[in-house]
Amino acid sequence: MLTPLGWGTAAGSVLLYAAGWWLGYPEPAVLAVAGLAAVGAAALWTLPRPKLEVGREIAPARVERGEPAVGVLHVTNRGRGVRGLSAEDAAGSTPVAVDIPRLRPGGGRTVTYRLPTSRRGEIPVGPLRLVRADPLRLARRVREYGAPRVLLVRPRTVRLALLPSGRAHHLEGPTSDRSPAGTATFHALREYVIGDELRHIHWKSSARTGTLMVRQLVDASLPTTTVVLEARPGSWPEPDDFELAVDAAASVASGAASASFPVRILTGDGQVADTRGGPDDVEVLLDRLTSVQTREGPRSAVDAVRRVRPGGSLVVITPDAAELGRIAAVRSRFDRIVVLRVRPREPAAAPPGVQIVDFTDLEGLAEAWRRLGSAR
Repeated sequence: MLTPLGWGTAAGSVLLYAAGWWLGYPEPAVLAVAGLAAVGAAALWTLPRPKLEVGREIAPARVERGEPAVGVLHVTNRGRGVRGLSAEDAAGSTPVAVDIPRLRPGGGRTVTYRLPTSRRGEIPVGPLRLVRADPLRLARRVREYGAPRVLLVRPRTVRLALLPSGRAHHLEGPTSDRSPAGTATFHALREYVIGDELRHIHWKSSARTGTLMVRQLVDASLPTTTVVLEARPGSWPEPDDFELAVDAAASVASGAASASFPVRILTGDGQVADTRGGPDDVEVLLDRLTSVQTREGPRSAVDAVRRVRPGGSLVVITPDAAELGRIAAVRSRFDRIVVLRVRPREPAAAPPGVQIVDFTDLEGLAEAWRRLGSAR
């Protein structure tokens, strides 16, 4: 409760009183009593606790890195009237100043403020911290209000078309959830809609829920887009380069998922996401990539490729030109291999069967990707 200045004043006053009593001088004792009285008054000053109810909203709760997000506080006074308060809300490790106007008994105000979105990740927002200090800054009391919420700052993305994988019968993508026999596999259960085939009704689930439920099937023969992201910190001396690499991974993955194709995302540590193709896959992929961070490990991104099913397109995002030879070694396992290099320090020759795309920003990636697709 006492600040360092308050503790210093209290300790100094005790020593001054002892010195005055020992030497027989009343003046130091009077000053000591005044100092202790000031400390006591400061503690009493900070004692009153405002009775506030704080509700919190984040709009929107999911944003791309760099997009605006707003915190909304609904503050209601359940006690006596309080003057304008200076408070701060926590947004991750960044404190955000919040000014709360004067509140009458039973009155409420809504306060909005900008949230920082320059860094990707799950950012806890709150609780609201109300700081009350005396005029001499001898005492300080911090109280917290409102339950915290989480703001998801997801990777930035640009629109990237699905690259042809080399098998012409897959280029148009799935045309129906009801794939031909022999390539269809169960994906999920959903409610029946007019036009669904009766043979796909799942009678046990329908009897249990009281609603007609049908099996949703997807074509298991569709080529998978495998995105491999190098996440060892030694490969990314600049943090901004890794952020751009995550943005590139999100752009490639969301482009394939938007076309309802299966997507798999890997790092050297293992699998980040594995989707079969569907309308909700883009949201799932972006949410999973939100929490990806660099991490020390013995395995490189290419090591993870050897543990996955072959087929489809492979997109590797790495700045290390030395990995190109190892990537070429798995050429026979995939229909197409593309290596994305973020802000490369030196040029590199593409091994046979491997295409290289160098880029310095997302706009450059989109242009290079467009040329790559048209050249096929």
